[in-house]
Amino acid sequence: QVSVMESGGGSVQSGGTLTLSCEATKGIYGFECMAWFRQVPGKEREGVAGVRNSVSTRYADSVKGRFTVSRENANLYLRMNNLKPEDTATYYCAAGVCAYDQWILAPGAYKYWGQGTQVTVSS
Repeated sequence: QVSVMESGGGSVQSGGTLTLSCEATKGIYGFECMAWFRQVPGKEREGVAGVRNSVSTRYADSVKGRFTVSRENANLYLRMNNLKPEDTATYYCAAGVCAYDQWILAPGAYKYWGQGTQVTVSS
């Protein structure tokens, strides 16, 4: 049975910091790829940061230098520094199998998704 659960969202002021956590379980096996996506109403879901095989990482250009993704076994983390109002969104954790590093931030590469956690950044 697969379970993907996020936690850590909240409201902060511009320039603040938040850390999101995700636990993805699949029996005794882990997932090759895990990533964070975000979505605002009326827009497509976009990849934020992800990890493949606990080695390769990918970041969206808009968060490079501010966000750090890390993985420890079945847990995925996203530390978000210097948050901006445009980072406001619902953040989703995803887990799955992605054959190439180029697929890390592709929503179609993921079969399992969490329910999402809201991040709100005020100016």
